[in-house]
Amino acid sequence: MKKLLTLTMLLVATVMFAQEEEAKKVSISGSIDTYYQTYLSASDNTGQSFGSSFADETGFALGMANIIAAYEGKSTGVVADLVFGPRGDAAIGQDNGQGNEGYYLNQLYAYWNVSDATTLTIGRFNTYLGYEVISPTGNFNYSTSHLFSNGPFSHVGLKADFALSDDFSLMLALMNATDTNNNTTGDYALGAQLGYKGQYLNLYYDNDEVLGFEIDYTGGFDISDDFYLGINGAYQTSNDAGFYGVALYPQLSLSDDFGLGLRGEYFGAHQKDVDDLPAVLGLTLTGSYAIENLTIKPEIRLDSWNNDAEPFLDADGEATNSLAAFTLAAIYAF
Repeated sequence: MKKLLTLTMLLVATVMFAQEEEAKKVSISGSIDTYYQTYLSASDNTGQSFGSSFADETGFALGMANIIAAYEGKSTGVVADLVFGPRGDAAIGQDNGQGNEGYYLNQLYAYWNVSDATTLTIGRFNTYLGYEVISPTGNFNYSTSHLFSNGPFSHVGLKADFALSDDFSLMLALMNATDTNNNTTGDYALGAQLGYKGQYLNLYYDNDEVLGFEIDYTGGFDISDDFYLGINGAYQTSNDAGFYGVALYPQLSLSDDFGLGLRGEYFGAHQKDVDDLPAVLGLTLTGSYAIENLTIKPEIRLDSWNNDAEPFLDADGEATNSLAAFTLAAIYAF
């Protein structure tokens, strides 16, 4: 009887240990975000916006709910990243006519760690270009830049990541044209990224089907223990037209719970044989206060266009070059 009891206890312990080990391989994470926005230089009922992605509604508004399920095996794994809400719809491109209607998948990919230095990934994954990302948990500023908004959001394809050394990394990719799930044209895009100590040179190319060619630099430097400077610069062209710009992200940590971050961005358009196209100078000051998993972000943004663009309306309903807004966002990550 004692032997039977001992064997039973060992079996139960083995099963519980195996279940515990298996459970460690599965993870669930995500976030939700919501905000309030009012214009400081215009009426809230004009329907205008800064023209960048996300956070483009006035009054109380919703961002997105994001749920990420991941399973990690010994050398392989999968990630399913689901999004719901206006921010998610814009990121996926629900209405862009590129075969993304009905999708709620921000990312869905499988990967294989071929060796300690090589990883292969196939599926839909967020872009490697740019300083900012889709999820507000990955950005200091709540609103997004024009550089981010005009570049790609996600790619569907196959990529290979190589750790060349402790300092150097390389990524090569073969993909559908950017932000396209359903490839109906038979055309593909090429991508590459060279990294060195946290600085990244990114390249993208398709045959002018969607984005054309883009070169992008993303990086940053720790000026001190409390002060960080992020940098993003990009140039894109397709059919002799496109955009260019640079953005600086100085961020100052004032305590363990509170920090301030400024985004200063210059963004413009270019077109062959056309001079004096409008460009925008954007300044965004954001505070970030963390309470456990909740982050509160008050933000003031001012966009000012040069030339005779006058894309906005002021408080009197007259055309103007600038728009200012105050936003209060709440982001919860789990």
